[in-house]
Amino acid sequence: MHYEGEHIIRPPSEADSIILQVTVGCSHNRCTFCGTYKAERFRLKDEATIAADLAFASRYCRRQNRLFLADGDVLILPQHRLVALLAAIRAQLPWVNRVSLYGNAKAIRSKSVAELQALQELGLDRVYMGLESGHDPTLVAIHKGADSAQMIAAGQRVREAGLFLSVTALLGIAGEAESLAHAEATGQVLSAMAPNQIGILTLMLLPGTPLFAEAEAGRFCLPDQAGLLRELKVMVENLHLDRALLMTNHASNYLPINARLPRDKAAVLATIDQALAGERALKPEHLRAL
Repeated sequence: MHYEGEHIIRPPSEADSIILQVTVGCSHNRCTFCGTYKAERFRLKDEATIAADLAFASRYCRRQNRLFLADGDVLILPQHRLVALLAAIRAQLPWVNRVSLYGNAKAIRSKSVAELQALQELGLDRVYMGLESGHDPTLVAIHKGADSAQMIAAGQRVREAGLFLSVTALLGIAGEAESLAHAEATGQVLSAMAPNQIGILTLMLLPGTPLFAEAEAGRFCLPDQAGLLRELKVMVENLHLDRALLMTNHASNYLPINARLPRDKAAVLATIDQALAGERALKPEHLRAL
């Protein structure tokens, strides 16, 4: 398989997937907390290279029935290229039963519901979307490129098209001063989006990013462990969903949780209270990672 760039990333739930790189970098690439693609100029990979990778996968990846389209925002591709790509995957890898990709709010909103449904009919199953925060001042501060209303509209469009929507939120991203406002707003926006799955991560400040520089200059203060747990609690308190998976099992988190909502909501809140009271061990700092 042919890979370009310093980092090839995928969601935790795609650990066993075939990784087919279709774009290099991220079409937005302005978020102040993210250093993943800072060295990359966003570009679409040429069709011949992608075709060669598909041929390789058809021969050597027959035990993997899931496929993830990398890099940061494959959904930004023109519709005709996505249609052709999904058709080729179906033809050459007929055993693959789940195709997933990242999609930001701009890319999702560039597709009509009918276009997204056409992709779903060709095998696209899951869209991973980074909300990070539902708090508009925080979205502006981190240069996310969309406000909460646009995030909600994008998420609802994915769901209307019949696709599985997985949304990530980020503890600590609003800093200490706006921590609880961020948590409350994020829970409310997630509820309006009604995702199938919510993944909550914890901010880790990365050297070389604008947010790291803000922290070094004393203009951004990350909440401590207790503050992050309180933020998680408020976020969960504000989740009102008919049915969703809630996961905080990413390596960046201090408190791993895997739950079904609304069934497990009371148990999740009790677990967070136990952690705040020191009755439940947290992940040691040296085991945290992105």
